[in-house]
Amino acid sequence: MTVTHRLTRIAFGLSFGLAFACAQAATTVTVASFPSFDEAVKAAIPLYKKARPDVEIKLVSLAFGDHHNAMTTALATGTNLPDVMAVEVGFIGKFAESGGLEDLSKAPYNAAQYRTKFAKFTFPQAMGGVGNVAAMPADIGPGALFYRKDLLEKAGISEADLTKSWDSFLESGKKLKASSGAYLLSNAVDLKDIYIRTGLKDGEGIYFDSKGKVLVNSPRFEKAFALAKAARTAGIDAKIAAWSPEWSEGFKRNQVATQMMGAWLAGHFAQWLAPNTKGNWRSAQLPNGGFASWGGSFYAIPKAAANKKEAWEFIKFMTLNKEMQIEAFRKLDAFPALVEAQNDPFLDQPIEFLGGQKARQLWKVAADKIPAVAVDKFDGTAQDIVNAELDKVLEQNKDIKTALADAQTQIEKRVRRKK
Repeated sequence: MTVTHRLTRIAFGLSFGLAFACAQAATTVTVASFPSFDEAVKAAIPLYKKARPDVEIKLVSLAFGDHHNAMTTALATGTNLPDVMAVEVGFIGKFAESGGLEDLSKAPYNAAQYRTKFAKFTFPQAMGGVGNVAAMPADIGPGALFYRKDLLEKAGISEADLTKSWDSFLESGKKLKASSGAYLLSNAVDLKDIYIRTGLKDGEGIYFDSKGKVLVNSPRFEKAFALAKAARTAGIDAKIAAWSPEWSEGFKRNQVATQMMGAWLAGHFAQWLAPNTKGNWRSAQLPNGGFASWGGSFYAIPKAAANKKEAWEFIKFMTLNKEMQIEAFRKLDAFPALVEAQNDPFLDQPIEFLGGQKARQLWKVAADKIPAVAVDKFDGTAQDIVNAELDKVLEQNKDIKTALADAQTQIEKRVRRKK
């Protein structure tokens, strides 16, 4: 054997050994998520593999409620934690103050440097009211009014009638019900949910102010309850709970003509809620010139995660990479949190389900005007109590002022007990 042959064999052996060692040493990053947010991770896996062949992404997905319950337990016990945790905005405050998540504002993450790259209201949501950046924003939910153009036109109702004012919105519902028997709303609670989120200023909270004071017994909530009560009294809501089988059937059977939610609802309509109504829906801004955030998803790193460095790199790929943000937008109609992605030509494309409407441009306008609302770890508690009191107003005719005073008292007691 010549020297050249021996050197060639040695070089091949070293190369093979290095490749084998790399394969053996490949890091597996576990990502815990929920439908349909998990579709973004599924889309990312082959793309990320090209950029980081040394990293395997393992997706663990549970139903929305099961996922957040599992993560709540995992954070409390410090066990069964993923490397990357998907978190819906409603759980950010609770998780941020749990002490179980990495503060991404600190080294080695230094996430605050990226703040201006995202829609202005996302980082306040991610900070949980205590200053630590608990998660990175991935997608947002600009509030939108979706309406059945065909049903409303038959009743002689225009988009302007729906959006001009809340009174005009309610009157449109009465006209629709009288002419066709269809309901304007699936549930009167939707009016409360949207109204309490509109008209806020940067830094204000929905249920609590910056010092933890409860804001429920106020003119804002009184008006929200009054709108919901007026809709129920007029018989223009179907009394159907969101996400129930009846909710989907109401849309499929042309029984419900509008729905106010995040812009992402368009994708749900097209994919599973009511695909048979393709071409009949349109999107508009919320009534009375309001702008509000409805939903949004984030990625966090648990303190007990095994692969924090690799987790952070993956999170940056999902949130700071324009191409990945647009890919997620295409896959699940999740409006990107990254401003650069919001300016992509993709937003100019017509949406077939919405009759060719270029609705993403409307959602971009809304995203630019949504206030940076602060979140609190007790938001979920407050929401449950407020909803229970509103139910008494709608079903038992409880006085609105009394209901809100009772809600305020209950929230204050619950918060004191948990502190």
